[in-house]
Amino acid sequence: MTPFIKTRIADHTAFIMLDRLRTFNSLSLEMVRALSAALRAWRNDSAIGAVVIHSSTPKAFCAGGDIRFFYEVGTKLPTGGSALLEDFFTEEYALNHLIHYYPKPYIALMDGVIMGGGMGITQAGPQRLRIVTDRTKMAMPEVNIGLFPDVGGSHFLSRTPGQLGRYLALSGENITAHDALYAGLADVYIPSAALPALLTQLESTDDARAAVLAYAQHYQAEIAIDDCHLARNRAAIDRHFSLPDVGAILASLAADPSPFAQQTLAVMQTRSPLMLCVTLEQLRRGQNMTLADCLRMERTMVRRNFEHGEMIEGLRASIISRDRTPQWSPPTLAEVTPEMVAHFFESAWPDYAHPLRDLD
Repeated sequence: MTPFIKTRIADHTAFIMLDRLRTFNSLSLEMVRALSAALRAWRNDSAIGAVVIHSSTPKAFCAGGDIRFFYEVGTKLPTGGSALLEDFFTEEYALNHLIHYYPKPYIALMDGVIMGGGMGITQAGPQRLRIVTDRTKMAMPEVNIGLFPDVGGSHFLSRTPGQLGRYLALSGENITAHDALYAGLADVYIPSAALPALLTQLESTDDARAAVLAYAQHYQAEIAIDDCHLARNRAAIDRHFSLPDVGAILASLAADPSPFAQQTLAVMQTRSPLMLCVTLEQLRRGQNMTLADCLRMERTMVRRNFEHGEMIEGLRASIISRDRTPQWSPPTLAEVTPEMVAHFFESAWPDYAHPLRDLD
């Protein structure tokens, strides 16, 4: 279906390799469909004991969705409507759900950049095994471009310890392997240089999950998660980001002279005021929702976002004109009303017609 997804089976393990080097493996609609087809084909195949997903390049596992595609198709109609755009998000979120409930071990080698949509295809359910490396650069940076942390971010970010999920969602900041382990967004650490030998070993094992866990034991002494960025700033993160609204969070950061608080404040002040408020409400709601309901909510939110045009403006400023001066609407936090935020959660479809109505 696409040259950017390569699959093979060795012994009892199925391998998926992302191979779209030019875009750091950014997901296209064709890639989403190829991933879904492969996983469905293997789901009930008794000869397949586990699935391993990895990248052909050490630079990136997956940098997210194809944002240039989002801009190109999202600007074709005045309201941001496009059948291709609708299909992409519906099928991507269905893939996220499929992975979360996959009945076999699903092992992700998160080497290099992993952001946005890449997180959606790794933050799976009970059978997951998420490997980070010394090259891991992880983020949910959607607020940078006027979006919100989707692909199930409502679910997995809202379940991180303390207020780490709010911090990661509202700042969009990058974190390392140590931070990912500390936040519960990864399971084990293996250095990048050791991954080729691991992949070779997984080609001849009956229990890929056990093999990875045994292999990772050799490297646990290299990890000191209590001294990572998130751990060092945990008290400040919990204090500032536990506040009830974006205005209170920004005011609290402004009153804190520490370098961490001032840097975080400066970053958040460049983001869309509206989407900061929408994102905070998203995580608040997602904390008590099932993954399926989170994905349905996010599907509604992404439709509303393209109708509003905030992501289109963010993409224009970052990848089209590259002037780095997005004209957010509204431009200030004081102009964001509760009604504006609430509109992002008002379904665009009747329940019986929601594009993700059939998720379990």
